[in-house]
Amino acid sequence: MEVLGSVVLRILVAIVLILLVGALSCSVAFAQNKVPSQVGRPEIIEAEQRLWDLGYWAGPIDGKFDSASRHALVAFQKVERRRRTGVLTREELKALENANRPLPRQVEFAHVEIDLTRQVLFFIDESGTVNRILPVSTGNGELYVDHGEVHRARTPTGMFKVLRKINGWRLSSLGLLYYPSYILNGIAIHGSLSIPTYAASHGCIRIPMFAAKELSGMLPVGTEVIVYRSEDGATERLGFKNRVSSTLQGP
Repeated sequence: MEVLGSVVLRILVAIVLILLVGALSCSVAFAQNKVPSQVGRPEIIEAEQRLWDLGYWAGPIDGKFDSASRHALVAFQKVERRRRTGVLTREELKALENANRPLPRQVEFAHVEIDLTRQVLFFIDESGTVNRILPVSTGNGELYVDHGEVHRARTPTGMFKVLRKINGWRLSSLGLLYYPSYILNGIAIHGSLSIPTYAASHGCIRIPMFAAKELSGMLPVGTEVIVYRSEDGATERLGFKNRVSSTLQGP
């Protein structure tokens, strides 16, 4: 009975969380729709267009700096090793104007590359071009307990393949995953409501919710996934600490 009660409780929590996804997403988007007053609609449109031109997965080019636009700007700041503010300023706009599309490590085939140091995901198409770039949040290295066993929250490096996929939501023992694509045991690329600018997961590769379903469709079973770290110490040179949450939340 105790086990059954635990299962029922988890299902009820999952239902409540799923029902709240829309409201939470709207709240996040509203909170992130603020830009400095000196940046007007023409500059926002310019930034949104430039982000797309460079391969960053942004929102509509409509002059509204929404949650998707902010995620794209954060990804740009991560790739270019700038401060991860998510705030569009004239300085960031100038940096966008002077930037180039990132180059992949491999160009021979369509695949995904994930840089754990910069906390970004690159989708490389068949032509060897970085076609989409997203910010991610991966394993933060802390210890956690799952099913009575202690684990280290690490995202493994190496070459993997998408092994299996789930459409929609999946409730795991560690939390909810949206459109997960598994690459090793319980490690998956999946949508999450929480994408901080630093590593914060139990080991999964979290991506923004708005891109999760479409990216899943771009990653059929068998897709190559390369996970690596760029040079050590890069986060410290950015002028902020790679923060670690004392309490992990979500896969």
